[in-house]
Amino acid sequence: MAETRLIPCAACGAANRVPEDKLARGLRPVCGRCKTPLAVGSPADGTPLPVTDATFAAEVERSPLPVVVDLWAPWCGPCRMVAPVIEELAAEMAGRVRFAKLNIDDNPATASRFGVRSIPTLLVLQGGREVDRIVGALPKSEIARRLQRFTA
Repeated sequence: MAETRLIPCAACGAANRVPEDKLARGLRPVCGRCKTPLAVGSPADGTPLPVTDATFAAEVERSPLPVVVDLWAPWCGPCRMVAPVIEELAAEMAGRVRFAKLNIDDNPATASRFGVRSIPTLLVLQGGREVDRIVGALPKSEIARRLQRFTA
């Protein structure tokens, strides 16, 4: 039987089983319920995974790896400055740290739950608990330095 990955839909929250061989061939899966394209980011491919209020527990809190959650908004200039840094770090730390992105305008419940007052905010969660918080647009070297203790 082929290996499958369970990918939650960011739009409707439905769990979708997607064969790994289709992902390896570069096919872009869509949700079986609402037909929205699925976010395929994973700790192995070094791509930040978009998460929502509905998928946060499954994708972040239950992750076996430490997770860095980038809380951002499309209108936020500093958030746009940090985005390429997060993508670079996600590629460099693939397999050791998982990266996720949460748009706080679309997902206010999670931002409120963690008491996020300004963005960009990077939450570092390990074992489902917040272990560090980085607020503001810091340089890549400083973010990497802060994350080193969670990759040992």
